[in-house]
Amino acid sequence: MIALRRGRDRGHANHGWLDSYHSFSFADYYDPAHMGFSVLRVINEDHIAPGMGFGTHPHRDMEIVTFVLEGALKHEDSMGNGSVIRPGDVQRMTAGTGVTHSEFNVSKTDPVHLLQIWLLPAERNLTPGYEQKSFSEAERQSQLRVIASPDGRKGSVTLHQDASIYAGVLGEDDTLEYRFATGRRGYLQVAQGDLVLDGHLLRAGDAARISQADRISLGSPKRAEILLFDLP
Repeated sequence: MIALRRGRDRGHANHGWLDSYHSFSFADYYDPAHMGFSVLRVINEDHIAPGMGFGTHPHRDMEIVTFVLEGALKHEDSMGNGSVIRPGDVQRMTAGTGVTHSEFNVSKTDPVHLLQIWLLPAERNLTPGYEQKSFSEAERQSQLRVIASPDGRKGSVTLHQDASIYAGVLGEDDTLEYRFATGRRGYLQVAQGDLVLDGHLLRAGDAARISQADRISLGSPKRAEILLFDLP
């Protein structure tokens, strides 16, 4: 079964320096029908103005994944990590018993466009941790490349949860199929471009909940950049 979630129906908050769309209830946006899906709790699509960002703030008991689509995001945290996240980079932060961090657009002229994802961890009070890896567009082209997984397979970042995240870039002639193990669910987020999912046309910002399906087929009329979550 496929249930579409159109991008225009998401929660939206424009703070001037931050233009954000919320797939699930977050901050002042509350919708009891969209509190999360399986262990997926947050997908925020953020556009951050040049030179602006989130000052130091706390998190705990969450797996936080950041995926930058355009621009560059500077990260610093209480674990002593400091980095710049660029398109194709995947950052995983285990908040666990508690961390603080800040995120800022390093450019003074260009906005940064990113997806921030929160997943519930399998256990509470984990030791905080950090990991960042890069996956070029060539690695994601015409395939679903695992970028986050419970066992860090194929060089992906490691999640403390039985969930995997795949990133793909589909061109005009690409067709892909993904098979789910029995009892698994999926969530597909179109980050950029247009995608055809089992005959349904999805545009940038659209998503789909996938349940009771053993496989899905994917294609694109032009180009699409997507994230696919394989969830318990």
